[in-house]
Amino acid sequence: MNCPYCNNPDTKVIDSRPTEEGHAIRRRRGCDKCNNRFTTYEKVEEAILTVVKSGNRREEFDRNKILRGVVRACEKRPVSMETMEKMVDNIERNIANLMVKEIDSKYIGEQVMEELKKVDEVAYIRFASVYRQFTDVDTFIQEIEKLVGKRRK
Repeated sequence: MNCPYCNNPDTKVIDSRPTEEGHAIRRRRGCDKCNNRFTTYEKVEEAILTVVKSGNRREEFDRNKILRGVVRACEKRPVSMETMEKMVDNIERNIANLMVKEIDSKYIGEQVMEELKKVDEVAYIRFASVYRQFTDVDTFIQEIEKLVGKRRK
């Protein structure tokens, strides 16, 4: 790290500690040449994830968009906000573990349905009906029969 006062490339770290939010490291540095001290912050650079939508449209990944969909599916259901947040955390972690720059929106939708299925089957059916665009009652019945069949096994 170059000294901001004299541009000396040799500076020492005097003190290092996490910031209050815990998302960065605060480093107090000193310059051997001019004896000035200064502070730097070190944080992880997050790569921008692009979601590929139908019709090959692309948009930036938005965690809040997933959370809104989960909240809507869980409306008037006994699912706490904390549980919904954890579901979205799991989805976000699964996507990050793929280590890709682009992700298909269908993959995200399937992840949301998997998380909802674990937590609340009614919320799962609500989300699936919109996501998979159920067109008639028979489609609903088929999806419910799949759930009941898996529960019996």
